[in-house]
Amino acid sequence: MPTYRDEIVVLRTHKLGEADRIVTMLSRTHGKLRAVAKGVRRTSSRFGARLEPFMVADVQLYVGRSLDIVQQAESLGSYGAEIAAHYDRYTSANAMVEAADRLNEAEATPQQYLLLVGGLRALARGEHAPRSILDSYLLRAMALSGWAPGLDDCARCGKTGPHEWFVAQLGGIVCGDCAPVGSARVTPEAGDVMRALLSGDWAVIEAAPERATAAASGMIAAYVQWHLERGIRSLEHVEAG
Repeated sequence: MPTYRDEIVVLRTHKLGEADRIVTMLSRTHGKLRAVAKGVRRTSSRFGARLEPFMVADVQLYVGRSLDIVQQAESLGSYGAEIAAHYDRYTSANAMVEAADRLNEAEATPQQYLLLVGGLRALARGEHAPRSILDSYLLRAMALSGWAPGLDDCARCGKTGPHEWFVAQLGGIVCGDCAPVGSARVTPEAGDVMRALLSGDWAVIEAAPERATAAASGMIAAYVQWHLERGIRSLEHVEAG
């Protein structure tokens, strides 16, 4: 049977039979994959631990009739333990992989893969606040999928900004003429945080007041939930934490 290799990050797993698992992965060059990892739930498995959520690996698969089969797995990044040891990192990572799973249902790109791996690495290393890493990931992943929010000029009519209203349904920040009654108000600081999260300007993010980063998180969550039909259930746990 034909075989192929790719770099992958594990999004989720499901039990199959007594010893196997179905592994859902985001790969660097083949998009989203679902494959059977045989025998990985046995204590004698050579690569079971390499195919847990948040792990990055180089895998060899062969093409099966309905699902491909994992033949080999070599670890490239062991992020699971460091993430799972901290509740805020764990909930943020779950939201990230769920978003990656949803965003890449049709087609994935190497950029989406690299973005997710970079986000999980940053979480594992504690480089920034977990919620800010998640928010930055969500904004960038949405942009790569063609859903970048408008954060400067009016997202509806194009009127030159700055503006002070945010409406997820209209695509981001909008002017007073386009904003429906009851729209969320965007402070200049929260607007700066969202732009910094999208561009990766961590100096601005970490210098911002907590109320601004919290407001930005709420608007980003609303935007992502609106544009993904079924929403991201894991975000509820992040907000609760």
